[in-house]
Amino acid sequence: MTQLGFEGMPKRLYPCTPHRLNLWVECPRRYRMTYLDRPQPTKGPPRAHNSLGASIHNALAGWWRLPYEQRSPEAAGVLLAQGWIDEGFQGPEQSAKWRERARDMVANYVAKLDPTDEPVGVERVVAMRTDAVALSGRVDRLDLRSGGEAEDEGEQLVVVDYKTGRHLLRPDDARTSMALALYALAAARVMRRPCRRVELHHLPSGEVASWEHSDETLLRHLRRAEDIAGECGRADAAFRDGLPPERYDEVFPPHVGPGCAWCDFAQHCPEGSAAYPPRRPWEGLAP
Repeated sequence: MTQLGFEGMPKRLYPCTPHRLNLWVECPRRYRMTYLDRPQPTKGPPRAHNSLGASIHNALAGWWRLPYEQRSPEAAGVLLAQGWIDEGFQGPEQSAKWRERARDMVANYVAKLDPTDEPVGVERVVAMRTDAVALSGRVDRLDLRSGGEAEDEGEQLVVVDYKTGRHLLRPDDARTSMALALYALAAARVMRRPCRRVELHHLPSGEVASWEHSDETLLRHLRRAEDIAGECGRADAAFRDGLPPERYDEVFPPHVGPGCAWCDFAQHCPEGSAAYPPRRPWEGLAP
């Protein structure tokens, strides 16, 4: 049933992505600068680790779009080299070094895949609505696999998320990821199939961190997302209603922490940059 709000009008749902919700939790000030300030404050320089991640994601997406008989490790390496993003590196030598590392990563990764095992989605947008939010997001890959933990379960969707950071991942990283849980819920709605398994595929190590959700754990993530969306919606409304700049920090306070060293808006945040001076663009890469 449609919820009615003020004077019988339908209640307005808060449109968001998991990234938007996570950004609010990480730092409301950065959230404001990203989504609300217009013109948007100038950003810092491109980061090499972001270039690495985007290059690998693009190569893997392109690999699945090839005819299956062309899906070889060598083809993945070619796609990586052709689409290499050369931004944020210390210089051409470092960029070339990481391009070759990335080429090896994607080639080694796809060598373990069955090129005929077609995913049901690559860079697939999924979306869902509740009584409070209109959620959408882009999933790196959606697989359709047989069975689950119960023997009588048929084919189920699996959310696959590629990771390229330097830190190894654990099952807890998959379990606690609100974004992955929301992708699973939205994928199940869009594709009309069960989706409870989420996986983080770590390209540098070749390891997979996975978690099998229950209906209850997925619902907990959804309720948390709705709570966060409520906070975002109230803050957005205050900003749209003409919140004076001297009250920005009251509604959008900075959350100072190690992540400040990598913030795109560090130059506009005296608290964060004083506590954690900005890192050089290439320092997010593994040694």
